[in-house]
Amino acid sequence: MPDHFTRLRDSSKRLPAYAWPGGYPIIYIMSDGEVLCPDCANGENGAEPTADPEDHSDWRLDGHAIHWEGDPEFCCHCGAEIESAYGSVED
Repeated sequence: MPDHFTRLRDSSKRLPAYAWPGGYPIIYIMSDGEVLCPDCANGENGAEPTADPEDHSDWRLDGHAIHWEGDPEFCCHCGAEIESAYGSVED
C-alpha cells in the first residue's frame, strides 16, 4: 500500500470522509480516473478497491483530493453524491 494511504488512515484503519480542520469532503480517485466515495474506498457497499501499486486493474486507488468547489462528484460504484465544500463555480 502506498505510504500516503497508510498515513491517511485513522486509528480504526479507515480512510477519512473529510479533511480536518475544516471538514472538507475528500474524494478517492481510481487508476482509471473514476471517483469513489469514502465508504466505497473503505470497501463498503460491496466495493473491493486496492491501494497495491502492483495491481494494474481499474480498482486501484491512485489518489485522493479535497473536493473544494464545483458540481457534485458521483461515486462510480454506488452512485453517492459528493458535494463540494464551496458549491458550484459561477461562470
